[in-house]
Amino acid sequence: MRILIVGAGATGGYFGARLAQAGRDVTFLLRERRSQQLQKNGLILQTPQGRETLNPVTLLAAEISSPYDLIVLTVKGFGLQQAMEDIAPAVGPNTLILPVLNGMRHIDLLRQRFGDRHVIGGLCKIHATLGPEGEIVQLSPLHQLYYGALNGDNGERLQQLDSTLRDCGFDAFLSDAIACELWEKWLLLSTLGAVTCLARGDTRQVVASDGGQAMLTGLFNEVLSTLIAEGYQHRQAQTDGILTWLSNPDTPLTSSMYRDLMQGYDIEADQIIGDLVQRAQRHQLATPLLNAVWVNLQVYLLQRQASSETAAS
Repeated sequence: MRILIVGAGATGGYFGARLAQAGRDVTFLLRERRSQQLQKNGLILQTPQGRETLNPVTLLAAEISSPYDLIVLTVKGFGLQQAMEDIAPAVGPNTLILPVLNGMRHIDLLRQRFGDRHVIGGLCKIHATLGPEGEIVQLSPLHQLYYGALNGDNGERLQQLDSTLRDCGFDAFLSDAIACELWEKWLLLSTLGAVTCLARGDTRQVVASDGGQAMLTGLFNEVLSTLIAEGYQHRQAQTDGILTWLSNPDTPLTSSMYRDLMQGYDIEADQIIGDLVQRAQRHQLATPLLNAVWVNLQVYLLQRQASSETAAS
């Protein structure tokens, strides 16, 4: 199975590296700057077990000359449109597209562009980031990849995919309920991102604040109501577990969106929060806390844009 990994950041770089180490046929589709960086330094993994360096096969979008069997999309949500243009020549009649992105909008966009038959569901659980020299730093032993047909029908093509992804140095799971798991991950990420960005602190600081637990629970309930209205088949045990985890005063949690915001980076505000607000409006649901978060993040992005324009002038 020929595999194209789109992006070599913390997610794509890590799982792609493990697949390559396991002898799978892996190519990384990169931007020019990242390609030059890997050509110079190699793809570096800094894990709890030590430091590893690979010399991966890479290419640029203009160099794609034939279809791949599997395309693993690991870009940020705001890079999806360009990524879809880039991978179009790599999509053949039997290509599977496995997106590992936040939210759910990307599923709709990929289906519209490439058709339902090509797009499957995927999510990962990993604590990893990029270091100052472009190295991938795995912060904990957690490294799980979930995938499956969005309609739950994991037939022969998905069984073949499962065989390819197993025994590759990470935990791989073929899921019969990937759609539910995608909704639940969005519930977790959006609540965590909303509460930490709005409060400018971690969850332990939030729940220790007067009114903090009420704000967290209120945001959680607004998101959950929106997801149910959109078709999420509510699994009470799973959602109760998410709220309990977020509310644990002994576990200070932050989201990647919060960390990016605090460093002045671009953020997936529209994909994680804005899309939720739009969906809630479609069902005429009242989401005052989500609306407040959405305004807050839009102001941040406007200020960031203004700063960039000032610096460029």
